[in-house]
Amino acid sequence: MNQIPVQDVTPKKSGNGNKNKEDFDLYAKREHIHVKFYKGLFKNFRTITSAMMLVAFYAFSWIQWDGRQAVLFDLPSRQFHVFGMTFWPQDFMLLSWLLIILAFTLFFVTAFAGRLWCGYACPQFVWTWFFIWAERVTEGDRNARIKLDKSPWSKNKLIKKTAKHILWLTIAITSAIAFVGYFTPIRELVPAVLSWDLGPWETWWLGFLAVATYGNAGWLREQVCIYMCPYARFQSVMFDQDTLIISYDEKRGESRGKRKKNANYKEQGLGDCIDCNACVHVCPVGIDIRDGLQYECVACGACVDVCDSMMDRMGYERGLVRYTTEHALDGNVTKLFRPRLIGYFAALMLMCLAFGYTLMSRIPLEVDILRDRGQLYIENSQGKIENVYTLKIANKEQVDHQYRITIMGLDGLEMIGASLVNIQSGELLDHPVRLQIEPKYLSKPNYDIKFKVEAIDDDTIVIEEENRFIGPAPRR
Repeated sequence: MNQIPVQDVTPKKSGNGNKNKEDFDLYAKREHIHVKFYKGLFKNFRTITSAMMLVAFYAFSWIQWDGRQAVLFDLPSRQFHVFGMTFWPQDFMLLSWLLIILAFTLFFVTAFAGRLWCGYACPQFVWTWFFIWAERVTEGDRNARIKLDKSPWSKNKLIKKTAKHILWLTIAITSAIAFVGYFTPIRELVPAVLSWDLGPWETWWLGFLAVATYGNAGWLREQVCIYMCPYARFQSVMFDQDTLIISYDEKRGESRGKRKKNANYKEQGLGDCIDCNACVHVCPVGIDIRDGLQYECVACGACVDVCDSMMDRMGYERGLVRYTTEHALDGNVTKLFRPRLIGYFAALMLMCLAFGYTLMSRIPLEVDILRDRGQLYIENSQGKIENVYTLKIANKEQVDHQYRITIMGLDGLEMIGASLVNIQSGELLDHPVRLQIEPKYLSKPNYDIKFKVEAIDDDTIVIEEENRFIGPAPRR
């Protein structure tokens, strides 16, 4: 009988040789994480990406474009404006396409470099770091905050705690206003908020988003990532031995131990890790990277920055904690170009090119033709055969247009009714059209015809739609 191989996953012993009790407690009470202030390369990069996201989020709704808000999702009018383009519910296929592209981008980035999205661009952590900054400004750095939390209530503690929550609420409320401002014009929303002249829709969403931001970024923080976000649970299926991840070099770092700066620690049997726990103190999810890769890790690089700074102080080589791969840690060569990564990239590029072409060649005009189903055809008083149609023409641009309607595909076919129509921006027009023809031109009971609708002032806006003209069956 073959024996099933078993891997020992017992939690490692801590630096003092005792197993950590929390490693075994699945329902341990959450302890508040006090993140220590630090500096470093990855923090600077994260600060830049976070600042770009925050500026874009707060500022885009204030940008004007051709006399209107540049980015506005006008739900009552069913119009979605993104700078110079206007999208309609009929364009939701483009949204689905965009979501698929973003999903493949996430797959590609994760297979290449792990959870970069979580560490540098996820709104949950962008706002979490924002709230941590507010906490540090009002209560001090890590040690000061721990001391303040343990101290009894006093006037000083009350002032600091109140200031922190006021700053938190200010960020949460302004974030809620900025978000709702993408659905209700921001230049109308802000005065309405200041005068408290809000409708039920705005009131509900402003309250909900403010509470959600205050709760998620202020109180829950890493709990959202650990217990609520599904990405942490399925990310491992996209990892392989060549995926860049943040890892602790155990071969170099063990055994851990404190020592003096110029001590010959090798003779003491110690590795490069001085067991300062700085990597734990700066971790926003409170894990110890030295315990190995953990699903809670959001790859923010905080432990890399602070460990490098400690190595600099001790005069050791940097990189004890670093971005690396499992193959590199084992002394093997990392394969940058591998089939799965190449496949993700190729699929992503093809979808982006097709999406870009579709977006650039999109015609801001929609034409639907409904043929009168009440009767196949009409023989009028002049003996001509008539068909009745309704043209639904939607002007999907933000300027008015005059359109010309022409008929093609059948000789002798005449159009009764206006061939020129004026349609305002964003308007959907129902335009009735009657087509007639002498019976002598009909040699069969039905014909394929085309309706051509084109803007007179812009020859790039033109659509041709097919339909059928029905007549009597020819006599034998």
